[in-house]
Amino acid sequence: MTEDRARTGGMLKVTQIRSPIGRHRDQRATLICLGLNKLHRSRVIADTPANRGRIEKVKHLLRVEPVPPGQEG
Repeated sequence: MTEDRARTGGMLKVTQIRSPIGRHRDQRATLICLGLNKLHRSRVIADTPANRGRIEKVKHLLRVEPVPPGQEG
């Protein structure tokens, strides 16, 4: 897992900034998969291709920021 982080850039902080109300059910499920279920909640997740795909699907509902190395915890 450490190799995946080094290859893809580390960690990302994702924050939900919009509501999934009125969106497709799969977008709501994607937010839950990312660990988000309420507005203004944040999670630090690994920057992997799978998570990038999830973020791309609901990018209009999120704010994404890179986490500097050493501040991942």
